[in-house]
Amino acid sequence: MDDLDLRLVRYFVAVADELHFGRAAARLYISQPALSKQVRKLEDQVGAPLFVRDSRHVRLTPRGESFLGDARRLLAIAQGMQRSGQPDVVRMAHIFELGTSRAVADAYLRAHPHAELREHALDSAAQLDALLQRRLDVAILRVTSRMVAMHPVGWSHCLLRLEPLVLVGRPDDEREGSASLRARPLDVFGDPPESGSYNVHGDYLTALESDLDISLRWLGTPGAFSHCLARLTRDTDRSRCLEFLSYAERYAAVGLPVYWPEEAQPYYPWSLAWRDEEPSQETADLISTARALAADNAWLEPAAAARAPMWLPPDDPATLELRRMGA
Repeated sequence: MDDLDLRLVRYFVAVADELHFGRAAARLYISQPALSKQVRKLEDQVGAPLFVRDSRHVRLTPRGESFLGDARRLLAIAQGMQRSGQPDVVRMAHIFELGTSRAVADAYLRAHPHAELREHALDSAAQLDALLQRRLDVAILRVTSRMVAMHPVGWSHCLLRLEPLVLVGRPDDEREGSASLRARPLDVFGDPPESGSYNVHGDYLTALESDLDISLRWLGTPGAFSHCLARLTRDTDRSRCLEFLSYAERYAAVGLPVYWPEEAQPYYPWSLAWRDEEPSQETADLISTARALAADNAWLEPAAAARAPMWLPPDDPATLELRRMGA
């Protein structure tokens, strides 16, 4: 057998995590046909099918199940070898231009000006993969029940921030303090379930639709704030956009009105995650900085301006964590 290509092993793990070639391809930033071709190449190398595929489902074969554990260990070893000799570097990631991880990074570098912080852009699922594969030292992400079920060991997490979601209007809208989630069509920047790039954020929005019995218009994921702003300012309809507070504050700075929801106040749960091992001093300092920042800014308290009861997905690990905290 030829030497295993670590890139193919990473592709296999992504598909095994998602059990969906479209979602795994989106996470890896490659096309679905290219991903399928590379997985088949790996199957040829190991001499056995790793997945059973049909028109509706993907599942691991017995050989795939046994190979998955070896694959994770192999990737961890490879990342550890790359990491050796650089104990003073801390690696973390950001999700687009949202404010929570940026605030943590800035606070850490203010407190430790000589530290080296390497920053990347990854969504929540990709951050967890990178953390477990030793490509990140700290993750700031939304933890889901599926993540916990699929990766029951090897990492720890704690709730860091409950970020409010608020409504953003159009330039000529009236200036009010609050608005109904149902009074106008409601837009969200996210990829819907059928898109092939549905992700952890989309899962949150689907729960919101179902639990509050509202209908969302999914606008896709432009990414950068400037692209989101352009979409909102050029639209001529009367919809409002449900948006993260850290983005909404930037919309308000350029003149768009911002409203607090009236029926329920959605909060997006950001968690801090790290591997279950003795961290370097630099990583421990970043974790400590993040927790202190959360306490100083009352990130786990309801927003003072909120008008409605808190809403979180009923099965979200953050909901259970808040109950344990007595919140």
